[in-house]
Amino acid sequence: MSIDLPPGQTVTRRFPLFTVDPTEPLAPERFALRVGGAVERRIELNWEALQSLGEEPLEHDFHCVTGWTRTRTRWQGVPAARVLELAQPKPKAVWALAWARGGYSASLPLEDLTAPGVLLAWELDGAPIPHEHGGPVRLVVPHLYGWKSVKWLAKIQLFEREVEGYWEMRGYHRRGDPWREERYG
Repeated sequence: MSIDLPPGQTVTRRFPLFTVDPTEPLAPERFALRVGGAVERRIELNWEALQSLGEEPLEHDFHCVTGWTRTRTRWQGVPAARVLELAQPKPKAVWALAWARGGYSASLPLEDLTAPGVLLAWELDGAPIPHEHGGPVRLVVPHLYGWKSVKWLAKIQLFEREVEGYWEMRGYHRRGDPWREERYG
């Protein structure tokens, strides 16, 4: 059986670890997500409030900018669009920064953050996401390279202009579509 891969990618069954700002493990009951910036209503969701929004499964290939793809990776979580609905993005909001607890950030066009399949995930392959892979909650943006899928998610900020996250400030592509090989700007 052949696997359809983006250009320059090879398959791995492992899930390699790349981390810019390692952080200490956090118990789910201590989790909090803040959503602010260009929104009508700033919100903060704890673990129970986030899970009460409902959950959906996602099975999708996970592509890293360094050239590996982990096929059929299974996630479970709440759609990012559902969380942002609560905050009511302002009409001119077009860009977002997703922040990890340690300060790492990734920038995303708002349309990518709210696309179908984008999750705030708490399960990986049928179990709670291990700390080293971003647990208790990780942003999963399956249609973009993995650096956009922020581990240890703590905050989402919306903006009325384009902004840059950690890797975008260092020359990575502003969007990161693996099918277009948008690795570097």
